[in-house]
Amino acid sequence: MDQILLLEAAERYLRGEMNPEEKRLFEEMRKNNPEVDQLVVEHQFFLEEMDRYGEIKRFKATLYDTHHTLQENGEIKEVTSSSKGKIAYLWNRYRRVVAVAASIAGITALLISGLTLMITPKAPIQDIEALKRQVNLLEKRTNTQDRQINDVRKKIEPGTAIKFGGTSFLVDPKGYLVTSAHVIQGASRIFLQNSKGQDFHAEIIYTDEQKDLAILKIDDEDYRQPSALPYGISKSSTDLAESVFTLGYPKDEIVYGEGYLSAKTGLKGDTMAYQISIAANPGNSGGPILNEKGEVIGILNARQTAAEGVVFAVKARNIVRMIDELKKKDSSQQIKISRNTTLQNLDRVQQVKKITDCIYMVKVVLK
Repeated sequence: MDQILLLEAAERYLRGEMNPEEKRLFEEMRKNNPEVDQLVVEHQFFLEEMDRYGEIKRFKATLYDTHHTLQENGEIKEVTSSSKGKIAYLWNRYRRVVAVAASIAGITALLISGLTLMITPKAPIQDIEALKRQVNLLEKRTNTQDRQINDVRKKIEPGTAIKFGGTSFLVDPKGYLVTSAHVIQGASRIFLQNSKGQDFHAEIIYTDEQKDLAILKIDDEDYRQPSALPYGISKSSTDLAESVFTLGYPKDEIVYGEGYLSAKTGLKGDTMAYQISIAANPGNSGGPILNEKGEVIGILNARQTAAEGVVFAVKARNIVRMIDELKKKDSSQQIKISRNTTLQNLDRVQQVKKITDCIYMVKVVLK
């Protein structure tokens, strides 16, 4: 297909202007042709950047007009001191008005969203997700005050500031897990929450910043290790268009997602990673990517998200290499990785049920 016509088709697809039959044919072509899939990813990223630029321009224009109108009406005066002085002046003058407005829940939500966009238009997505999680947790605690996060005891002290970093998964029943290194960056303490809502204290055993991988170890007397893991770690390569799925914690409960391998290399041709067409966001970082047999083929890295529906995953064989490096440096760490899977002949629902207990949310207490 001519490049210009292909771009036009990609834009119509992204804008939702195709009829169902056109959309079906285009998605089939995208699935079977990695170059077309990559073009769609790059074009969506371009359109998102253009839309974001337009929003910033419109917001700045609105902000300027509002400031000019208030100044003409004499409601504010020009302050010639530093930008910090302007902010302090405006806050001191209008904090009562803000306090009254804050009493109305709907207006509060709008103000918070507006201020977030104005002050930090490029804030990391994980910070926004963490804020959402904290609001959801507060709501749950208000509605169910008698619920305990841990049946045995509460591991995390009240008032502790928690960053909900991402996802991790067991690679050895003794409590060894793998996650993305960026998930635990800056951590002073780490807690892992299982699908039942129980928290366990964990420690960092090893990190590989280059591969963006880390090994954690549950160090908690309440941890009860499983007899075996249902999945194995794959060292073989995966074929294009092969169906894959993931489990992770983009919110307070475990979430399932499925997609397919769209490229055998990652960002900018990185041979240590795959490109996966799957819905994910930063909370999924560190989660496993599994094939239909129930083998872990990669570790999802949502930090490198280029466009909606496309992420990159570090290839699973890097887990084996990292553990071999760890054993050379610290022979006391006896980690045994299984290559076998007991999930091969099960349907997807049964596979997920067996895997769920091996997936943990990562909670980070920053230094």
